[in-house]
Amino acid sequence: MNEESIISSSEQTLIDFNQDLPQHIATLTCVRAGKAMPFAREEMSAIDKAPVKSPVAVNFMGLTTDEQADRKHHGGPLKAVHQLAPATYEKINTEFDLKVRVGTLGENLTTEAVNGLPEMTESTVCIGDVFQYGGHVENGQDSNNDNNVQLRIVQPRRPCYKINDQIGQFTKVPNIAAWVSKQGISGWYFKVVQDGIINADLPVYLVERPYPFATLEKLWKLSNSKEKYHADIIEPWLAIDCLEDSWKKVLAKKIQQD
Repeated sequence: MNEESIISSSEQTLIDFNQDLPQHIATLTCVRAGKAMPFAREEMSAIDKAPVKSPVAVNFMGLTTDEQADRKHHGGPLKAVHQLAPATYEKINTEFDLKVRVGTLGENLTTEAVNGLPEMTESTVCIGDVFQYGGHVENGQDSNNDNNVQLRIVQPRRPCYKINDQIGQFTKVPNIAAWVSKQGISGWYFKVVQDGIINADLPVYLVERPYPFATLEKLWKLSNSKEKYHADIIEPWLAIDCLEDSWKKVLAKKIQQD
């Protein structure tokens, strides 16, 4: 991926989200949580999330009814809540002729765009974005209250072998996790900015966008590229205070040494 494409990518999709904030961009169509259960390879996993039918509390560790079996690689304050675009399933099902249902791959939140805006995907959301679930915005002013959950994107999700095991329960398929990783469509993790209560059918507002250049799509391509880049391409990413450190370490190695 050359420097020109790094600079120009995602500009068309981002323009609709770069209006005055807060902006009502979506509806929260489903909230999911899971319990750690016996899984493949004699392990435990909570990757299979079920819809939550009543409001659930969210604190710095995520949904209070959600579990993670492998706390070394999942969960914690910098992976508190996971969101995945429904289009991911459409792409997987089309590529592999499957019928994998939404919610199979461990996401907590599913949204649907409103007002003719683009969906929340890796190409339209940015590191540092803060989203509020609930409340009401009128004339650009947010009637926020302490019960409205606010979440900040801090990193993409790295696909792991459990994606293969999860989908492999239904059919024998190739290494889908590797394909998902190559596509960069594995969703993103939030850090909780404000505790509160969350449930389906809430409006979703984009309330902060401090780094409009920092799309998940762009970060994924930079991190996985075999190329080296001028420092002025990489250094703005290293200055993002909320970007999880392991991603900064990967990016720092991409700087071209003169």
